[in-house]
Parts: sequence; C-alpha cells; structure tokens
Amino acid sequence: MVPGYTGSKEDFRVTMPLLRDAGFEVVAVTRRGQADSVAPPSLADHSLAEEARDIARIAPLLADGRPVHLLGHSLGGVIGRAAVLLDPGLFASYTMLCSGPHGWPDRKHLERHLVAEKGTSALFDATNPATLGLADAELDPEPAFLRMRMARTSAHSVVAGGEILELADDTTEALAATGVPVLVAHGEWDAAWPIPWQRDMADRLGARYEVIAGAWHSPQIEQPAATAALLADFWGSVADPTRAS
Repeated sequence: MVPGYTGSKEDFRVTMPLLRDAGFEVVAVTRRGQADSVAPPSLADHSLAEEARDIARIAPLLADGRPVHLLGHSLGGVIGRAAVLLDPGLFASYTMLCSGPHGWPDRKHLERHLVAEKGTSALFDATNPATLGLADAELDPEPAFLRMRMARTSAHSVVAGGEILELADDTTEALAATGVPVLVAHGEWDAAWPIPWQRDMADRLGARYEVIAGAWHSPQIEQPAATAALLADFWGSVADPTRAS
C-alpha cells in the first residue's frame, strides 16, 4: 500500500487490521521523505521515476518474490501505476484508490511555493488554522499526529509530489496493455480527482470500478470496513495459489 501526497503508512492504520483478519498479509510503506522515512538530499531524488523504482525494489522482497497485490492512494496511485509499467510481472493486481489518469497544470502551485519558501509546517498551518498557536498537548491525538508528521516530512517530498500531481501524461492505455488486473475505486464525494475522470479511466482500462458510499478522499479511513471488504473481494477474485496476497 502506497500513501499519497502528504501521507504516510499510517493512512492505512484502520484498514490493515481488517485485511489481516480477512487473511491477507499487508505491508504499507511511507514514501521517501515522508514522516519517518529517509529524505534524499535533492529535489530530483523525489521524481516520479525514483518513487516508482522504490516500489519496484520493495515488491520482490515480499512474499518470497512472488507477485503481490499493489494499492496506491491518490498520488500513491500515480506512483503505483508507474511502478506497474516499470515491471508488470511484480504485481498480481493493482488498485487505484482515489486516483486519476493524469494531473493538470498549477494544481499544487500555491502549496509548492509555500513549502519551498516556508517549509512543510507552513502548509499544515495554512490548511489547519484551528490549530494555530496551540501546543500539541492542547490538540486531540489525530491533529497532533498530523502536525508532527508534516513537520517531519521533507519539503522536497511535498514540492516534488505537487509537481507529479501536475503531470499531464496519461498512461492509461499503457497500463491496460500490461494485462495486470486493476480496480479503480473512490469515495462517493471524492473531490481531489474529478470523478468522471476516474470512471472513464476504469472504462478504458477494462477495470473493475467501485464507488465507496459515505466516503470522501480517504475511504480507507472514512469507511474502513467497506474498503477492506472491497479490497478482499477484489484480491480474492484475481488470486492465484502461486501468488502472494
């Protein structure tokens, strides 16, 4: 499982126990430069190609080298797609969760410049004004963790992630050509990627397409039971006895 733009492995903390109980061994990664992951020194080290290579390096280390099911959330979906294109044989299936076929210019322009000039904590403050001036002890555990995570995230990770989210390249046809089974899923109120784009992408992929009721952009947190049930059903439908879950 690959998290998105300003996330980390903890974005899957609610869903992972449910998938474990369904019989799957699940590994979530924190992308390079995010939270507790090492941050390489240059902006170029956080390119889409480098992020995709990370996933392609990790996959063979799991399940005795057998193909694994891959999930990418939002920006993680873009990275995961690039990893599948890099080496389709590594993956038994691919799930794009709340992710789209391509980005658009200036999508993260203001955020990229804010972080480049003032750091990642400035982005958290700008999007969470209710926490301004409050000590961690005055916050509920969730916002306290999110603020800490953002402070520990590399500015390069956020700036480069924003640049990736602005890429106009649409590799849907190339992904379809790999033959890897794909699930496209999103919350019914996902506003981060145009829903018609996601539906059209699924059509062009010949992929399974599901809308998760009562969820926004992070159904793995907002509707964990429904999300886990969907993933278990999809993974089970494409599972091969010689392949890993």
